Amino acid sequence: MSWRGTTTVSERIFAALPYLLPLADGIGFGKFLFAQFPALGLIFLPILPVINLYNSIPFAGFIVFFALFLLVVRNESINHFIRFNTMQAILIDIILILCSLVVPILARGLQVQFVIEILFNMIFLGLLAAVIYSVVQSFRGLYAEIPTISDAVHMQIR
Repeated sequence: MSWRGTTTVSERIFAALPYLLPLADGIGFGKFLFAQFPALGLIFLPILPVINLYNSIPFAGFIVFFALFLLVVRNESINHFIRFNTMQAILIDIILILCSLVVPILARGLQVQFVIEILFNMIFLGLLAAVIYSVVQSFRGLYAEIPTISDAVHMQIR
């Protein structure tokens, strides 16, 4: 849905960039898939230096989260399309943070490695689907409508 006017190429690129945040935070959930399918790791090779830099800086996630929220989402002088996609990337990242808190608790109760691998794979594939869909829609100049998440984003962004 492109109801707020047309978007330029630079706005489309800036709208897609925040999706690196959940991808960087969720790449750890793909460790079992990367072990089973090494070719899948080649897809993420170009963004690996950015993810390594992001993970090497203490509190980088915290700093990037607040910077995006305060400087982009709450800044009404920035295009609505960019703010919408930034807030959606933040919400996907919050869901990943919650998953990273809950999964170790479940993993302690589940002593079956197979179930843990399925859980990690499911989270990673869900993240990958959401990020790819959102980035493609951003490059097309359309709003990526992900059920529940987009509804929450619409409530936050005026």
